[in-house]
Amino acid sequence: MFSRRQVIKGLVVTGVGSMSLGGYALAEPFRLGVSRYAISPSAWPQGFALKLAVLTDFHICDPWFSLDRLEGVVERANALNADAVLLLGDFVAGPRLGRPIPHKDWARVLAGLKAPFGTHAVLGNHDWWEKREIQMTRRGPTPVGVALEDAGIPVYENDAIRFEKNGQPFWLAGLGDQWAFWPRDRKKKVGGVHAYEGVDDLPGTLAKITDDAPVVLMVHEPDIFPEVPDRVALTVAGHTHGGQVRFAGYAPIVPSRFGQRYLQGHIVEEGRHLVVSGGLGCSSLPIRFGVPPEIVLIELGSGPAIG
Repeated sequence: MFSRRQVIKGLVVTGVGSMSLGGYALAEPFRLGVSRYAISPSAWPQGFALKLAVLTDFHICDPWFSLDRLEGVVERANALNADAVLLLGDFVAGPRLGRPIPHKDWARVLAGLKAPFGTHAVLGNHDWWEKREIQMTRRGPTPVGVALEDAGIPVYENDAIRFEKNGQPFWLAGLGDQWAFWPRDRKKKVGGVHAYEGVDDLPGTLAKITDDAPVVLMVHEPDIFPEVPDRVALTVAGHTHGGQVRFAGYAPIVPSRFGQRYLQGHIVEEGRHLVVSGGLGCSSLPIRFGVPPEIVLIELGSGPAIG
């Protein structure tokens, strides 16, 4: 997602070049917090409470995101007693970050996530980029997706499933990745980022929703949000890492054609709601500054109605 040159530039721009701050930037990736959002979108039924735990951008590898660390994340997530756990992609790290961990091993750990309505996943760009053959043929399946399915975790690619809690139905939808394939023209850019090709089909995904029950949409990259209709009560995304390096709220590098617009947190636009997680792991370099790893806990139906 980030080149080494970009990350180093970000450290310099934000003044993280000193030894003390640089040491903190290496330590911050091993922290873990919980960011909580109480949200009542207008498209969400009044009085219907649903608690969602969101985990994303693991970038699992040794030594930076080991199985021991992943087990700690699973334990922390289970303690939140969410109704459902949503995994938003980028399970694997890039080839230069660390030593790969066998997919079946980390998938087995993630299978330990517990929630009444289960654990659900979409894939991220790194999960598609892992194998050169997939980039050459421009089609799946991906080893990451197979490992998750084998561990009992369903992977959504432009699909939607209907659930019911206490007599109230709701839909959980998952979009295919928007950056699945490297661009055929490496020089072409859109909004300052490469013109990646995706496997996403938003109209096709929403066409699978057959009634007026509220919808939660899982995506990896938040850039699709301007196209999401107000029929969707909440969109949840990852990918940005909150910039990964941020100083005084500013991130010099954001992998989005919208820049800072969908950096991190709860965003409301024209009555539509988006929550972007800063994620758990690191891309390109094992450094975070000003953006500690987080599990996001969303309590839908809590707080004042907005939008």
